[in-house]
Amino acid sequence: MTPREPPPGGSGLFAAVRRPHRPGPEAKPTGRRLAGLSLIALGIVFGDIGTSPLYALRQCFDPEYGLEASQLNVYGVLSLIVWLLIFVVSIKYIVFIMRADNRGEGGILALLALLLQQERRSVDRRRRILLISLGLFGAALLYGDGMITPAISVLGAVEGIQVVHPHLSESFTVVLALAVLLALFVFQRFGTARIGGTFGPLMALWFLTIAVLGTAEIAREPRVLFALNPWYGLQFFMANGKTGFLVLGAIVLAVTGAEALYADMGHFGKRPIRLAWFALVFPALLLNYFGQGALVLRDPSAASNPFFLLAPNAVLWPLVVIATMAAVIASQALISGAFSLTQQSVQLGYSPRVTIVHTSHSEAGQIYIPEINNALMVGCLLLVVAFRNSTALGAAYGIAVTGTMAITSILFYVVARSRWNWSLLHIGTLTIAFLFVDLSLLAANAIKFEHGGWVPVAIAIVVFTLMSTWKKGRMMLNEILHAGSLPLSLFLDDVERRKPPRVAGTAVFMTSSAEGVPVVLLHHLKHNKVLHEQVVLMSILSEEVPEVPEDERVGVERLEQGFYRVTARYGFMETPDVPEVLTIAKAQGLRARALDTTFYLGREQIIIADRERRGRELSPRPGVRRAPERAEGAPRPMRLARWRKRLFVVMTRNARSATEFFGIPPNRVVELGAQVEF
Repeated sequence: MTPREPPPGGSGLFAAVRRPHRPGPEAKPTGRRLAGLSLIALGIVFGDIGTSPLYALRQCFDPEYGLEASQLNVYGVLSLIVWLLIFVVSIKYIVFIMRADNRGEGGILALLALLLQQERRSVDRRRRILLISLGLFGAALLYGDGMITPAISVLGAVEGIQVVHPHLSESFTVVLALAVLLALFVFQRFGTARIGGTFGPLMALWFLTIAVLGTAEIAREPRVLFALNPWYGLQFFMANGKTGFLVLGAIVLAVTGAEALYADMGHFGKRPIRLAWFALVFPALLLNYFGQGALVLRDPSAASNPFFLLAPNAVLWPLVVIATMAAVIASQALISGAFSLTQQSVQLGYSPRVTIVHTSHSEAGQIYIPEINNALMVGCLLLVVAFRNSTALGAAYGIAVTGTMAITSILFYVVARSRWNWSLLHIGTLTIAFLFVDLSLLAANAIKFEHGGWVPVAIAIVVFTLMSTWKKGRMMLNEILHAGSLPLSLFLDDVERRKPPRVAGTAVFMTSSAEGVPVVLLHHLKHNKVLHEQVVLMSILSEEVPEVPEDERVGVERLEQGFYRVTARYGFMETPDVPEVLTIAKAQGLRARALDTTFYLGREQIIIADRERRGRELSPRPGVRRAPERAEGAPRPMRLARWRKRLFVVMTRNARSATEFFGIPPNRVVELGAQVEF
């Protein structure tokens, strides 16, 4: 859930400009439209996997592995790279995983939301919790990926300067990489709408460039094409044993970014992504990897930096510039992905409110989140300073990628079985094959845990803890608050009987539940002893779909005593907006003048119960709400460890105010506080 920028001219409640709606992807674009979407997809979808040639093959022959740059080893490594690209990207993601779209939207949280729609019917609570935990941890791993990808991509690009000028120290490239990354993150606040149109052509230039460089070297050493035979991959393992298995941890760098194909599906649709992959990206990657391999066959010493050594000296500087631009584009895609992931987390209830700024008036996906941007910036800069080169940073890269890939395979299995009714033999065989590859890559990377692999795992554990704590804490808080509410019918009967004084205007009471009387209304009536002539009980609900159709957005129910129940529904890729809700409700019979409307919001102060009171039957302190007693036979209430309660309190205090969050004019808001004891 996100706020919009206030409309020009101030607090006009119903003068708000509609937030931009992102059009859904076209099902079957053709002709120029298909070509245009495919070109744009190059700049958004393929930046990560497209910059892997900067460091992937070099990492395989890092001295840490002790792998000699012999013909057998070069053939073996190339064969494994080729067949991983075919199996993981072309078959697993392009052919199968992209089928699991949530109304056109992809990504692990969209997949989780798709599962939750189905699992809501399931009575197996443990299964549901396990699937949610897997999905959340996979999403948490992507934040680690979002920190590492900009660092390793930019480092890998600027290290080309050391090929041009070998006398330059490593410190120079570190400082240059820090400067590029700092500028990249500072620029985020201005948005990418203005330059986004150039990303596609620039990445097309990148892929054509690496294809030409690779082709020229293959022409000099055509025998490298023998590596297309998968037998060389098997020979590589037989000849190198444990070392060959460990090198898988470097080979996986060639398929990083595969998850982006799925996550960005909602922007372009399946057909443009598939066309761009098979028509340009995949052939360019193959040509460049084979070109690097051919160079190493001719000159084994070139394994130290085979990508930049492909280029003649005369074009090294232009290549460094193009590589740096490609790395920045790849980084931008991961940063924007982290923003979108956070927006989805907020909407699905796994993150507190954050500051989300729309940087484009026409593109809904163009958003900027200062909190996430600052966290990613600090993380990226620290990674560059700590690891200092792309080879060392490669040790930290694989676990986040392979962990998310394995979790995606498991969730895809559940969707195919429970939603599509695929046979156990069909989907079981596919999943076993997927997991065999995913878990092999994960195991090869897990061995590098102490050499940097712990970084993405630590990031994921922190993010997962925050997300799960917030979700569970909000559910517990809502249970306590709803336990103190009244059935609406009883409340309306009481209003009719007591006839409290009514004042002119409209009062809007925000409530997270579409049932019962909100606590803030009870507080208002208790303390102020009056009601407005028109009272609106408004609930904004998040649905487990990307977008809710306009005709299903708002429902208005007219009640007795001048009361209205307004329910608004938004998808996890949409921006809820209270002024917009009231504008739509006006067409359904609700009349509310902007200057006569007051919004009432609750602000809860959470108090953690003293340990000394635990287990003792004491009446609550006056004005403090406590969790209701569990009736006999009722399900056990949720529990949080004391340290997680404290964490939840900190997150609550630092969440963005509901006034800004829902785009409510601040000069029309009244907040009523309540103390709640956990």
